[in-house]
Amino acid sequence: MLVGTNPRRVAIVGGLRIPFVRGNGAYARVGNQEMLTATLRGMVERYDLQGRLVDEVAAGAVMKHSSQWNLTRESVLGSGLAAETPGLDLQRACGTSLEAAISLGNKIALGQIDCAIAAGVDTVSDPPVVYPKSFQQLLLRSYRGKTFGERVGPWFGLRLKSLMPVLPGVAEPRTGLSMGESTELMVKTWGITRAEQDAFAVESQRRADAALKACVFTDELVRVPLTDGTTFAKDEYPRSGTTLESVAKLKPAFKQDGTVTAANSSSISDGAAALVLMRRSTAERAGLAPLAVIAGHSTHAQEPGWFTTAPVGAIRKLFERKAQPGEEQHASLLERAKGRLMLARRAPVIPGRDRKADYAGHAGCGPELAATAGLCAGAPR
Repeated sequence: MLVGTNPRRVAIVGGLRIPFVRGNGAYARVGNQEMLTATLRGMVERYDLQGRLVDEVAAGAVMKHSSQWNLTRESVLGSGLAAETPGLDLQRACGTSLEAAISLGNKIALGQIDCAIAAGVDTVSDPPVVYPKSFQQLLLRSYRGKTFGERVGPWFGLRLKSLMPVLPGVAEPRTGLSMGESTELMVKTWGITRAEQDAFAVESQRRADAALKACVFTDELVRVPLTDGTTFAKDEYPRSGTTLESVAKLKPAFKQDGTVTAANSSSISDGAAALVLMRRSTAERAGLAPLAVIAGHSTHAQEPGWFTTAPVGAIRKLFERKAQPGEEQHASLLERAKGRLMLARRAPVIPGRDRKADYAGHAGCGPELAATAGLCAGAPR
């Protein structure tokens, strides 16, 4: 419901993240809640929010334990924000943190809230381990038993295969295809060569390495406390010294005669990121310069096997709704790229704009499932 007569302009005034690290590495014993809490605590310290009430915090994770059903609220309670700050969990796969920003931005635009934090977090180092349904049903039959015999009886039917856990993964549910396998389908259909993919990957690594050496991302990093009492404060990406020659030696990772390798595709990492959103007039009164303004948003879906190309439809819809001089040109550039769309998608850069994302692409930065999209929303500097 719109409060008043006119929508408010929404500004992104800040963005922070913890370092993105390789799976089963530095954060191997740090879970979603610890990472998200560290990110929110960094927000509290950076923007002097200790004990203050933020209208709402929305965040989510792609892979989380069932016990983390209230992940955002629990992280808020450990962050230093006022206990009265509401926390909302949501999820839209790799677009989770961006969806959080859009949802909160809509509330600000409608006048329902004035200030909010959108975030995303994910870990491949602490995934939920799921057992077969047969084991689940055995446990439930035992639990429902009213007598000792009814509770013990089901266990005599236990089979070894029921104790074999289902390996965690992020494959598309209906097709069973991973991101890499879906990409193989796309590059074959659109004629994207191995050489093009390798060249993009090397350039992505070069840009990320240059950004790391120039401390471009230093201002958006916050330290993460580890279980051994130390803290971690540096990205584990990129791979310095990556060359076309070294990348060309790698074998396909997802298909025997494929073109997608471990070098020209992005890794899945552990990490978290957050954005502060405010009504623009409120930010200006507080002396906070907007990093970006939310001018519009759009979503789109494809056939399951083609989910990697969904951004094409979303971008097309957005430009049709919010067409401005110059923006139509950007859209046409992406339209003409066609087969190169995957390369454009991996580097979240709008042509003609100076952005932090210009310093790298996903191949060099190691995207983190639920956090990366929201971070890109706050990338303009």
